[in-house]
Amino acid sequence: MVAKTDWPVIPRKVHGEAPKFFTAHEWATIEAATARIYPTDHQPGAREAGVTNFIDLYLSGIDYIYASGDGSGFLQMSGRLADSWRMRISALQIMYRDGVRALDVLAQADFEQDFKDLTEARQDAVLELMSSQPKPGKVSLTTTAPLGSALQGVADDGLDFFSALCLHTRQGMFSDPVYGGNQNRIGWELVGFPGPQSLKDTLDCSYSVKDRYVLDKPWNELVPYLKLNET
Repeated sequence: MVAKTDWPVIPRKVHGEAPKFFTAHEWATIEAATARIYPTDHQPGAREAGVTNFIDLYLSGIDYIYASGDGSGFLQMSGRLADSWRMRISALQIMYRDGVRALDVLAQADFEQDFKDLTEARQDAVLELMSSQPKPGKVSLTTTAPLGSALQGVADDGLDFFSALCLHTRQGMFSDPVYGGNQNRIGWELVGFPGPQSLKDTLDCSYSVKDRYVLDKPWNELVPYLKLNET
């Protein structure tokens, strides 16, 4: 097997081009939905971070899966790995198209409008119906969540549309900007993460988080859940 370091690197633009997968209606619908998952308030949210652009590139095929180590482009896959990724993306494409239609069906049934045209409050109501869960309340950095929600997954295998949309929204908010989301490092700034100026900085060690390490601190004090469940 050829190591990823030897794969061809193809320069690709991640901003400023027409959608590669979504139709105009699908783009507007997904942008409206992601903007309710990470709303814009006194700080920017998913819309400003370009989350829909991130999702569109991801769903467009296999050209935007692996960024090169120095961030200069994307690795060109081939062979069985490329075939398996095409199958995976194809399934996600179908799920997203079905998901957009489902959002519109729910919106039309209750409010006689497409999802993208609803008020924010009504969009929230439709998302609650789709997820079968109430809208989450406000959280803060001091909020302690159950272990199941604190350890959120990073893979979209086997997820339903709503769960995948939430995951991809988080990824578009906080992944490296090289993947088309987190524009202007908005997501990183929200959580106070400086981040590298480019992926290249992580290769030559010009970027490091060593100064942020907390030394000689027990895990039960660093992880509130563990402290609450001490026996």
